[in-house]
Amino acid sequence: MESIGTLWMWGGFAAVVAVMLAIDLLLVGGGREHKVSVREAGLWTVVWISVAGLFAAALWWHLDGSMGREVANARTLEFVTGYLIEKALAVDNVFVWLMLFSFFAVPPELQKRVLIYGVLGAIFMRTGMIFAGAWLISQFHWVLYLFGAFLLATGAKMMWFADHAPDLEKNPVLRWLRGHMKITPEFHREKFFVWKEEGGRLVRYATPLFLALVLVELSDLIFAVDSIPAIFAITTDPFIVLTSNVFAILGLRAMYFLLADFAGRFALLKYGLAAVLMFIGTKMLLIDLVKIPVGVSLGVVACLIGVSVVLSLRRERLVPEARER
Repeated sequence: MESIGTLWMWGGFAAVVAVMLAIDLLLVGGGREHKVSVREAGLWTVVWISVAGLFAAALWWHLDGSMGREVANARTLEFVTGYLIEKALAVDNVFVWLMLFSFFAVPPELQKRVLIYGVLGAIFMRTGMIFAGAWLISQFHWVLYLFGAFLLATGAKMMWFADHAPDLEKNPVLRWLRGHMKITPEFHREKFFVWKEEGGRLVRYATPLFLALVLVELSDLIFAVDSIPAIFAITTDPFIVLTSNVFAILGLRAMYFLLADFAGRFALLKYGLAAVLMFIGTKMLLIDLVKIPVGVSLGVVACLIGVSVVLSLRRERLVPEARER
C-alpha cells in the first residue's frame, strides 16, 4: 500500500489523538455525570474543527518541504475533502443516535457516557476496516467498482426511505439481547450492569443503558460500511483515509449535543446525504473513464449539503407542519 505516512507521521497523529481524547475524557467533564450544554458542545465542535484544520496545515507544511508543493496541495486537498465527506455523512449517524436515546428514554446526563464508548469503538472499528479496504484495493482494483455500486445503491435506498422511521422493537439484535439477558426496567445512573440478589446468590443484570450502547456501536459499524468506501473515491492512501476519518469521528459526540435540539429543522438533509453517496458511487464507477478532480468533488459535496440545509430551513419557515415535527 503506497502512502505518504512515515513512521513518525503515524506516531505524531496517534499522539495528537491520544492527547485530545485524554483532555476530552478526563479534564472536561468526561468522568462526571452531567448534561452537556449547547455552549459546551459548540465550544468543543470549534475545538475539534480547529484541531483538524491545524493538522491539515501541518500536513501541507511537511509535505511542501519534503515532497514538493504539488504533492502538498494534492494530499491536503484530499484530507480536507475526506474530512468534509465523513463529517457530512456522520450527521445521519447523529439522527440515529437521537432516535435510539429517545426510544430507550436515556436521560440527557447519561448520554455522554454512551457516546464516549461509541466514539472509541468507532475509531477501533474504522481503523481495522480502513487498512483492510486499502489492502483489498491495492490487490484487486475492481473492488472500487463494488464500492461504487454499493454506495450508489445505498444512496438510492436512503433517498427512497428518507422519511421512513425504523421500528426498533423489531430490531433482531435488541430482540436477541432481551431474550438472552436479564435486564432491569430502570437506569442505575451510569452503570451498564448491576448485581441483584436472587435466591441467595448474586445475578448480573444489564441496564437499558447497555442496550443503548450496543445499538450505538451497531449503528457506528453500519455507517462505517457506508462512509469508508466513500473516502476511497477520493484517495486510497491509508494515512489520508484514516486521519480524515478519525478527526471527523472525534468531533462527532460534540456535534450530536450541538444538533440535538435542532435536528428537526433539517428535514431535507437526508436527501442531500443520499445525493452525496450517489455522486461518490458514480464517481467510483467511472474512475477509469472520467477523472473527476478532488477539488470538483469537494465543491459538489459542499454544494449538495449546503443546498439541503438551506432548503430545510426554508421549508421549516414556510410550512407550519414542519415546525411541529
